[in-house]
Amino acid sequence: MPILVTGGTGYIGSHTCVELLENGHDVVVLDNLSNSSLDVLNRIRSLTNKDITFYEGDLLDRDQLEAIFNAHQIDAVIHFAGLKSVGESVQDPNRYYSINLNSTLNLLQVMDQFHVRKMIFSSSATVYSEDNPMPLSESASLQAINPYGRTKLIIEQMLKDHYQANPAWSFVILRYFNPIGAHLSGEMGEDPRGRPNNLMPYITQVAIGKLPELNIFGNDYPTPDGTGVRDYIHVVDLAKGHLQALEKAKETGFFTYNLGTGKGYSVFDVIEAFEKVCGQKIPYRILNRRQGDVPACWANPEKAKKELYWEAKFGLDEMCRDSWLWQMRNPNGYEKTHTFVSDKG
Repeated sequence: MPILVTGGTGYIGSHTCVELLENGHDVVVLDNLSNSSLDVLNRIRSLTNKDITFYEGDLLDRDQLEAIFNAHQIDAVIHFAGLKSVGESVQDPNRYYSINLNSTLNLLQVMDQFHVRKMIFSSSATVYSEDNPMPLSESASLQAINPYGRTKLIIEQMLKDHYQANPAWSFVILRYFNPIGAHLSGEMGEDPRGRPNNLMPYITQVAIGKLPELNIFGNDYPTPDGTGVRDYIHVVDLAKGHLQALEKAKETGFFTYNLGTGKGYSVFDVIEAFEKVCGQKIPYRILNRRQGDVPACWANPEKAKKELYWEAKFGLDEMCRDSWLWQMRNPNGYEKTHTFVSDKG
C-alpha cells in the first residue's frame, strides 16, 4: 500500500521520496508547489526509474484530501507540508498558525475517517527551550522562541492528545536539526524561492555568483567564535531516517526522536569547510542578530540510534561537497525545462 507524502516536492520531502521508492514503497505526493517545482518529480523519476503519483493541491482542501484517500489504500502518512521560515514566522505569525495548524488538523480528521493510523511528523529542534544544556535529548524542556517553532510544538501536542484519545494510532515525531547537502548525483537539492533563509543555499548562491556576499546574523553570541552554532545533517541521512521511522510506526504508540549528528558547527566553521570544497573565498558581512535565533543547538542522537537503528553517516565536508555539486549543476535551481505528465490533479 502506498505512503502519502505531504509536501513531497520540497527539499526534505523529495529526498525522502527517492529513499521510499528505492526501498520498494509506492508513493503518493500532495503538494501545493508554493515553495517547490514540478521538475522535482522528473528528477525523482529519473533517479529511481520508478513512477510517482502526484496531486497538486492543499491540505486545507478537505474534498481533495478525501478524494486522494478514496483513490488509494494509504498505509501511512509522512507529513512535511507547512510553512517553515523562522524569520517569516516572526513577521507574519497569524499566517503560520492558520496554515500549519489547520492543515494538520484537516489531515488528522481525514486519516481518522479512512482508518489510516500511522503518521511520521516533520518536527524541528526549534521546539526546545533555549536554556537547555547541550546536547539536546528528547527529554529536554520545550519552549519554542519563534512562531514557526511554536506551530511545531502545538502540532506535537495535538498529535499526542490524539494518540491518548485513541491508542490504536502510531505517531513518530522526528525533530530535525539543520539539513544541508543534496542528493549525491547533484540532481536534487535545496532550491529556495527568492533570497535564501538558510545558511547553506545562501553560501552556494554567493559562490556561484548569484548573490554578492553572505549575511551573517550576529557575531556576538556566547559561542567559540561568536557566531551561531548548529547541528548540520546531510539531507540524505535525514531522508533515510524516515524509512526507519516507518518501521517504528508498525508499533502503536507515540514516539519522539532527534535526527542530528550530535556535533555543533559555527557559521564560520561551515564557511571554512565550504571554501575548501569550492576553492574560493566566500565574502560576508556581519549584521545584527536575527530575531528568533538561538545561540547554539545540537542534538543527542542516541535514542534514534538505539530505537530506530539510525545514525548520520555524512560529515560536514561531504555536506558542503554535495551542496556545491548541486549548485554547480543547477545554477538556477529547478528550471521548468520538462513537463511532468499526471492526470491526478
